[in-house]
Amino acid sequence: MVFVWFGALKLFPGLSPAETLAGKTIQIMSFGWVPPSLSVPVLGFVEILIGLGLLCRRFLRLTAMFLLLHMIGAAAPVLLLPEQVFVRVPFVLTLEGQYIFKNLVIVTVGIAIGSTMHKKRPLPFSHQSANLDPERV
Repeated sequence: MVFVWFGALKLFPGLSPAETLAGKTIQIMSFGWVPPSLSVPVLGFVEILIGLGLLCRRFLRLTAMFLLLHMIGAAAPVLLLPEQVFVRVPFVLTLEGQYIFKNLVIVTVGIAIGSTMHKKRPLPFSHQSANLDPERV
C-alpha cells in the first residue's frame, strides 16, 4: 500500500515530499539527460506497479527485480546528495534522510517475500518422496 500511495503522490506535482530529492537524484544518475519533470512521474508509475505487484502477488520475480532497482536508486542520495540526507553525518538525518532510511524496512519485506518465491519440493525423506501412504505413516 505504501508504494501505491507514495507513487500516486509523485504523479501530481508538488504533493510528494520526496519529489525534489528524487528528481535531483535521477538527474545526477542520468548525467543530466532525464529532467525531473519526466523522471518523477515515471518513478511514481513504477512505484505503483511495484505496490500492485506486491499486493496481488503476481509477477513476483519481476516485481522483486524492480523493487531491488528502486531501493538502489532510493539509497543513491546518501552518496550523491549527502548534504540533503544528513544534518550531521552519520547519525542526524534530515526529513529526506529519514524517508530514505525507512526503505530499510521495505528491503526487509522484499527479502521476506523473495524467500517465498522458490518452488516447494518434498523433503528427501518425507512420505511424498517415499511414495508412502500418509495415513499409514
